[in-house]
Order: sequence, then C-alpha cells, then structure tokens
Amino acid sequence: KDGLVNIVGGCCGSTPDFIKSIANAVKDIPPRVCPTNLYSDTLLLSGLEPVYINKFTNFVNIGERCNVAGSRRFARLITSGKYEEALSVAKQQVEMGAQVLDINMDEGMLDSVSAMSKFCNYISCEPDVSKLPLCIDSSNFSVIEAGLKCTQGKSIVNSISLKEGEEDFLEKSRIVKKYGAAVVVM
Repeated sequence: KDGLVNIVGGCCGSTPDFIKSIANAVKDIPPRVCPTNLYSDTLLLSGLEPVYINKFTNFVNIGERCNVAGSRRFARLITSGKYEEALSVAKQQVEMGAQVLDINMDEGMLDSVSAMSKFCNYISCEPDVSKLPLCIDSSNFSVIEAGLKCTQGKSIVNSISLKEGEEDFLEKSRIVKKYGAAVVVM
C-alpha cells in the first residue's frame, strides 16, 4: 500500500494455498512505480559495484598501470605469462584509490586478444579488483571485443573513431552497445 514492493511470493517451503492467499491479499495493490529519472545526467559504470559520474564528480582516478605499453613491470609479467603476479598491479591501483582500471594489451610480440581475455578473466576472479569498472583500451577492435566478452558490469571502451569510415564506426558502435559499454570517441 505504501508503494514499496514490486513482487511478493513464497519460498521453497511455501504451499500452493499459501501462495494463493498472498496473491489474493495483494491483488488490488499496484506494484511500486520505479523512478524514471533517478540518475539522469549521470554516467553509470560498474564492475561488481556501481560508479556514478556526473557534474558533481570532482575527479575520476583511472588506474593506468595495467598497460603493456605504459608499465615495464606489467609488460614483463604479461609477456612472461605471469598473470597472477600481473593481477597484483591491478590490486595495487585499487588500494591507491583507482575508481576505474584501464587495461591495454597492445604489444607487437603479444597475442593481444588472448592476453586481454585471460587478464580480464583473472580480474573477474579477484573481488577487490572486479568491483571496479574496466576501461578496455586498444587500437585493435578485436582486442576490445575480447575484453568486453570477459568483463562484468558496465565498462568503458577506449576508443573508436571515424578513421576507418562511417560504416566501420557504426558497426563498432553497435557492438559496443550490445555489450552495454560506454565509449570514448576520437
């Protein structure tokens, strides 16, 4: 009656008569109406936990150390197949206050698609790290899609552009949308 409930029911021990009595008790009560503009003008991202970015957000700290082109230590760990040790780089960034983790596997001597998938899967198994949204960063769209397939929540894609033409841009946009990710457009 107070507009707080959307669904009612029973549990594993509920009898059909009990369920019927609940249904009769609430049959004339409309379900709660969900607010439609609760997060208007807000970018919603997530790993296992939400991150809200809007005009009141002062600064977003994006951890950039899980980048084979930007961190020698991370590159050395990934190229030698030490993914669990590489995960410690991500953990350290979380401990230092990162709100988003940028993941980049663009390196000529690396199977970037496989490395992105494998590292994102490692992240998914680490609760302290997987709570953050990921920024899947690559100049190769197949690497981006490999990362999107292995992330939970709502990620950021960095980036797509019109460099390859409008049709290519629109196709990549549709794929990014399919995975529910935000996108940086160059």
